Amino acid sequence: MVFVYSQNDVEFEVHIRKETMNSARLRLPLLILFSLTLAHAQEVRSGEDVLRAMHDRFAKSWYETLTFTQKSTTYNADGTTKVDTWHEALLSPGRLRIDIGAPSENNGYLLVDGTVTVLQAGKEAGSRPLVNMLLVLGFDVYRQAPENTVMIVQAEGYDLKKIHEETWEGQPVYVVGADKGDLKSKQFWVDKNRLLFVRLFEPTRTDASKFQEIRFEDYREMAGGWVAARVEVYADDKKVFSEEYSDIQCNAKLDPGTFDPKQFNSTHWEKP
Repeated sequence: MVFVYSQNDVEFEVHIRKETMNSARLRLPLLILFSLTLAHAQEVRSGEDVLRAMHDRFAKSWYETLTFTQKSTTYNADGTTKVDTWHEALLSPGRLRIDIGAPSENNGYLLVDGTVTVLQAGKEAGSRPLVNMLLVLGFDVYRQAPENTVMIVQAEGYDLKKIHEETWEGQPVYVVGADKGDLKSKQFWVDKNRLLFVRLFEPTRTDASKFQEIRFEDYREMAGGWVAARVEVYADDKKVFSEEYSDIQCNAKLDPGTFDPKQFNSTHWEKP
C-alpha cells in the first residue's frame, strides 16, 4: 500500500484504489497456482492416479527407442565381483533386447510383450511368460495407455489402492502397494515432483519368500524424457548387482528384426 499525504481527499482515495487493484492482480496468480497445486494433490489418491499422472506428464515427449552399453557387475557373497558387458536396445512399449558379451556371439534375451526368449549362439533355447516391471514402470508407462499399465501392474500383484508418501534421497515420493513401514509387500516408489520411477520392492525370482530392492539412480534428462544411468539391486540390504550405462542414445532407428528371435543373428544395432 502506498501512503500519500495530501489535502486532497480524492487523491488519497485514488491511490488506495490503485493499490487495492494492484494487490488483487498480484494475489490472483498466487491463488490460481495454489488452487492448481491443491487440485493436483487431491487428484493423486491411488496408485492408478500415480500411473496416470506419470503418463500424462511425458506422453507427448518421451523417446520411443533407447540403446546403450551396460557394465553389469555381480557382487558375490565371498566379496568377489564379476563384470560383464551387455548391449541393450529398447522399443517402447514392451520390447527389450539384451546382447550378453560380444554381439558376434549372439547370446542374449528378447523380452517382447510379456514373453522372454533366451538366445544361445543365435538359436532359441527357450521362452516363457515374463513381465519386467523395470521396463513397465521405467519406460512403458510413458508411452502406452494408462489403462494398459494399470492392468499389467495389478496382474503382477501390486495393490494400487494402497498409497502413502515418503522421502527418498531428500525428495518426496509416492509409495504404491504398501502401507507405511511395510517393506515386505510388492511396491514401487515414484518421485513426486518429476514423476519418475525410483525404487521397487519385489520377491526374488529364485525364492518368493525373499525380497529384493531395485533402485533407479543417476537420472539424466534426454530427448524429452529421462534415463536412469545406474541401476542397483539389493538383497538382505546387500548390493548384489549393478548396471552402469554408457553410449546412451535416444530415438535411434532400429530395424524391426531387432526384436525377432529368427533374426537375432542378423540385426545387430550395436557395433560388432
